[in-house]
Amino acid sequence: MGVAVVKLGSGNTASIMFALERLGARAVLTDDAARVADAERVILPGVGAAATAARSLETSGIGEVLRNFQRPVLGICLGQQLLYERSDEGDGARGLSFLNGTVTALRATPALPSPHMGWSRLNVSRESALLDGVRSGDYVYFVHSFACPVAGETIATASYGETFSAAVERGNVYGCQFHPERSSEVGARILKNFLAISCS
Repeated sequence: MGVAVVKLGSGNTASIMFALERLGARAVLTDDAARVADAERVILPGVGAAATAARSLETSGIGEVLRNFQRPVLGICLGQQLLYERSDEGDGARGLSFLNGTVTALRATPALPSPHMGWSRLNVSRESALLDGVRSGDYVYFVHSFACPVAGETIATASYGETFSAAVERGNVYGCQFHPERSSEVGARILKNFLAISCS
């Protein structure tokens, strides 16, 4: 099977499926752990509450599948946040622990209200197959209230009152805090890059 897009029960995944279809990818939207395990690569999207999404991953068995998955995985928006050890959202949520650290709330101000919603510039901090052809200063589209820490796995940052990880990479696991499926040509390039990453 080609790409498994994990169905978490929240958020609109139609735009991701359309974006993959435009790129010629074979993709299926699923909450079946066995289908995820058989996929060539996995996209973990998400909009909504971290705790609800984390519970869905564990009760479906997909969380355990992803922890043992050896092929490319891409977390998008909440999906990137779930790659970390935990999130401070609500009463707290345990993540998949691919990446160290805690996801924390954006510090809202009258001038910069939360959520951060709209186009912001990327600052590419190191080379990555995911960001091939993407340059610092390129704009991508964000919708989020929580932010991932900047650390060794960070491959790009963005700023909204504070600097946070806009994209990450560790081994076979990648993440985008922004929405590549809504980020015009730059986002399409990133998704195309993900589809080209070797599955071996």
